[in-house]
Amino acid sequence: MDKLVIEGGHPLEGTVTTCGSKNAVLPILAAGLLTSGKLRITNAPKLSDVDTMMQVLRDIECSAERNADGVIELQPGPKLVNVAGWDNVRKMRGSVAVLGPLLARTGRAEVSLPGGCVFGVRPIDLHLKGMEALGARVKIEHGNVIAEAPRGGLRGAEMFLGGAFGSSVLGTANVMMAAVLAKGRTVIHGAACEPEVEDLGHCLLKMGAKIKGLGSPRVEIEGVSQLGDAEVAVIPDRIEAGTYVIAGAMVGGRVRVENCRPEHLRCLLDKLWEARVPFDAGEDWIETQPYHPRDPARRPRSTDVTTLPYPNFPTDLQAQWMALMTLADGISVITEGIYPDRYMHIAELARLGAQVRRQGASAIVQGTPRLSGAQVMASDLRASAALVLAGLVAEGTTEVHRVYHIDRGYERIEERLQNLGAKITRVPDDQAT
Repeated sequence: MDKLVIEGGHPLEGTVTTCGSKNAVLPILAAGLLTSGKLRITNAPKLSDVDTMMQVLRDIECSAERNADGVIELQPGPKLVNVAGWDNVRKMRGSVAVLGPLLARTGRAEVSLPGGCVFGVRPIDLHLKGMEALGARVKIEHGNVIAEAPRGGLRGAEMFLGGAFGSSVLGTANVMMAAVLAKGRTVIHGAACEPEVEDLGHCLLKMGAKIKGLGSPRVEIEGVSQLGDAEVAVIPDRIEAGTYVIAGAMVGGRVRVENCRPEHLRCLLDKLWEARVPFDAGEDWIETQPYHPRDPARRPRSTDVTTLPYPNFPTDLQAQWMALMTLADGISVITEGIYPDRYMHIAELARLGAQVRRQGASAIVQGTPRLSGAQVMASDLRASAALVLAGLVAEGTTEVHRVYHIDRGYERIEERLQNLGAKITRVPDDQAT
């Protein structure tokens, strides 16, 4: 196990290119189960989560390999295994995306309840509700979801997939993938509108599916008998792009994030404007402008955010935004409207000198002009990123332990930050437990 050692206080300047989206590529990988042909995926990020999903597919008897050009090629075998066991599924929540495709292709799916980052309860009830609406019999036994299609296969249905905290991205993706091979018409009300769901839909369309309404809360699917070969390019990762933009904002440097889609980050850019962080944006880039965040007259303005489904502020940028607000002038309130318990980074930011207290589903952040380096423990993927960002501006040395979390969603983050001027290294963690 490794740790990241960061020497804070160094300016950042330069260009970083956004990788393909983790949250888009995982369900697209699962969609490879829906065809008896080949699916080629370009712009797929090199992440541990991608490796895990590819191993899940291999266990199901689907060939999954990345060639020398970085392209992932998938081809299901002649007889898929309809069981996705605990060994790999436990490692990340995204692996539950094989439930819908396996059920549609084989008539039965047995998938271990998923693991991944631990920051509160994240039920899959909407996934199961959608499968049942399509006619499947669903039960949970011995830690596994077991879904069986009725005789004659899944059938189209009209359903509502909104939940207590809004729509479900993975739930929508899972039901879409099951519905494309169901008989008849399926209408999903309360569908997730996130760009990652839309990207999956475009992949399915290239494979021969019939889908209308992508990017809206009402998605209509007309089932087809089979899907064919396709080649798709994964969209840029808006969360990775947002993380590097916030890094530039925290150090006050000229950081240009290229190969991104600013339209996917409108809410973040609006909040940066409210916080008085100078930046420019073009068709496929965002660039923070030099300023002095520690100057009392130029510190970022405290700015409240509430995380909600797209196009609102994303929950996956909540921890990073909190890191920025620890330096702001005044008090900001951050409210988590998706995962109310997603605040495990508060205690670790406090070790760096941040003044944050939790109050229900909100965090109250009192900005401070300085943070100080310390040893901190990463608890989940986005919390890891927040601790790295805080370490970039903290005085002295910060050591971030358990960085396997960050490798799940950020490709070579230390190398990319080094290229911007950060003093950050990855070393073996002799304190790992």
